[in-house]
Amino acid sequence: MGINGINGVNGVNNVYKSTKSNKAYGAESISSSKDTLALSPFAKELQVAKQAVSSAPDVRQPIVDDIKQRMEAGSYNISASQLAEKLLKNYRDQE
Repeated sequence: MGINGINGVNGVNNVYKSTKSNKAYGAESISSSKDTLALSPFAKELQVAKQAVSSAPDVRQPIVDDIKQRMEAGSYNISASQLAEKLLKNYRDQE
């Protein structure tokens, strides 16, 4: 059995080298392109609103403290019918 050169291996190496250089070239061209994003005016308003909401406290502590103080002093009186009306109104608004 005889081996007549290694031309088959050289051919594979040449294909590998050309593929490798093409990948490097493609990577350069991709890295030079830039993606852009344009937000609509409505989206910008939503961003501002989200920032305002996230910066606001979850609890309005001065109001809570005032009610606690009035309850402890016995001066916080609320009508049961007014409370029921507001609860029903809030419930209906959520539906």
